[in-house]
Amino acid sequence: MAKKVAPPIDVTCPCCQAKLVVAPELAVVLSHEAPPKTAPDVDLTDTARLLKEQEERREEKYKQSVEYEKKKEDVFERLFEEGLKKAKDKPIEKPIRDFDLD
Repeated sequence: MAKKVAPPIDVTCPCCQAKLVVAPELAVVLSHEAPPKTAPDVDLTDTARLLKEQEERREEKYKQSVEYEKKKEDVFERLFEEGLKKAKDKPIEKPIRDFDLD
């Protein structure tokens, strides 16, 4: 006698509404169909305001980057001076080489 094969089960996902075909005897998903995508809910009357806000954010980020670039040289110079002070305070030591450890 041949073993009776159960037909696949069609299941709809409760979260995303995707369609799955499951083989019960194997407990695996045979196929998956993604849910249809819905159009984004955009109110066209607010698009002018949204575009204006985006433009203001871009302008603010640009101004911040310009200020950072202006200050960058001063910051690096100060870091160099502090590093130079630390280097002057430390005694000069001969660096350890790999073949000195043998």
